Amino acid sequence: MRVTQGMLSNNMLRNLSQSYDNLGKYMDQLSTGKKVNRPSDDPVVAMKGMNYRTQVTEVEQYQRNSSEVHNWMDNSDSALDKATQALQRLRELAVQASNGAYEESQRENIAAEVDQLKKHLVEIANTKVNNKFIFNGTATTGTDDGAGNLVEPVTLDPNGTVVTVSTNTDPVLIEVANGVKLGANVDPNTVFSSDLFADIEAFSDALKTNSQDLIGQSIENMDTHIEGVVNARADLGARMNRLDLIEDRLSSQLISATQMMSDNEDADMEKVIMDLTTQESIHRAALGAGARVIQPSLLDFLR
Repeated sequence: MRVTQGMLSNNMLRNLSQSYDNLGKYMDQLSTGKKVNRPSDDPVVAMKGMNYRTQVTEVEQYQRNSSEVHNWMDNSDSALDKATQALQRLRELAVQASNGAYEESQRENIAAEVDQLKKHLVEIANTKVNNKFIFNGTATTGTDDGAGNLVEPVTLDPNGTVVTVSTNTDPVLIEVANGVKLGANVDPNTVFSSDLFADIEAFSDALKTNSQDLIGQSIENMDTHIEGVVNARADLGARMNRLDLIEDRLSSQLISATQMMSDNEDADMEKVIMDLTTQESIHRAALGAGARVIQPSLLDFLR
């Protein structure tokens, strides 16, 4: 086959163009640190990268969800701890007031403290975290009072008597792993029920009317309510332990997914630098050979 000057020039230009493409590819890899900068570079790697990135994003979202559950549980546990202390104090007062040596005025003083402890328990029942009620089931923004207004889960009338308590016992479920939803709240009826406040008010009335039988009954009532709070905290603690295990698993999944994503698409920098250096040498050699192959012009002959 006869090789013409035009064929040599076209081949040289094509090879130089290919050399520039390779230089550009290695420069992109060096500057971005990625093997693939567009899907056309390697469709298989690009597709795998999208899947790995989706998995990483999903795990990170689950971690944020688990942090929200932790926030709810920590605050619920703290509130229940304060409720336990208040109930234990109420029991102490009931035992103290059951002493027949106490005078009527002394029992009235105890009644005043009982009333304050009841208000303290109401405040705990109305605890808000991130502007959401944590002891009101799924009605986290408040309870509808029937007139379209959202009110606190536990309300008092002007005389300090409890009027309403939360009746929403639906669990607040938050997805903390693929297909795993964990209840973040505590059933308000197990800790801040209408019976609790009714028994405290009955205890206060018994102190004011000096009714020894009712005062003695209050000791048993307080024991029952303390046991209810302890059981609720035990259930909450079990869920917190499970959440810790889930968070540990999510951390492991995130590390694995990130490692796979890195192995799939991150460039081997040492190899890229070597390839770039080699390509530069090839490119210079091609330019040098091309300069010799191109036929000199008429002016070169006339010199």
